[in-house]
Amino acid sequence: MTTPTLRTARLVLREFVLADVPAMFPSFVDPEAMRWWSRGPVASEEELASWLFPKEEWREGRQWAIAESDAGPAIGRLVAIDRGDGISEVGYFVVRERQGEGVAREAMAALVGHLIGVERRRRLFADIDSDNEPSNRLVASLGFTLEGRLREHWTTHIGRRDSLIWG
Repeated sequence: MTTPTLRTARLVLREFVLADVPAMFPSFVDPEAMRWWSRGPVASEEELASWLFPKEEWREGRQWAIAESDAGPAIGRLVAIDRGDGISEVGYFVVRERQGEGVAREAMAALVGHLIGVERRRRLFADIDSDNEPSNRLVASLGFTLEGRLREHWTTHIGRRDSLIWG
């Protein structure tokens, strides 16, 4: 499936490419920015590139860079992972210095609108650490409903973690 370019009032959501890794690296190396992720901070741009672009083709997933213009640097990343039968898992990350500006909300609203309205996905869901309050508030504000808690679902760099499933 292709990764279409989407536009909002102030953002461009375009295909995330290898050239976007350097702009994202400072946040992916930051322990606080990576706190709620399933893995800890990366050690190098090469490690980040290999994690975001695995050698095995990532057939079920698409990635968008969040930018302020067509040629602008990435200030965030969105993913939509096809889980089959019209279902997609969605996720997002905004560089640390741009968090709190509504970037994730605006970008995710556009992505959700596209996936449901254009691609006719029948269900979207997000898997979020139970203690990641800003992210849990964000998906709730976008109309996602808390469907359940998976206890100790992930073992991460900060220990065993519960996941909240939002649909």
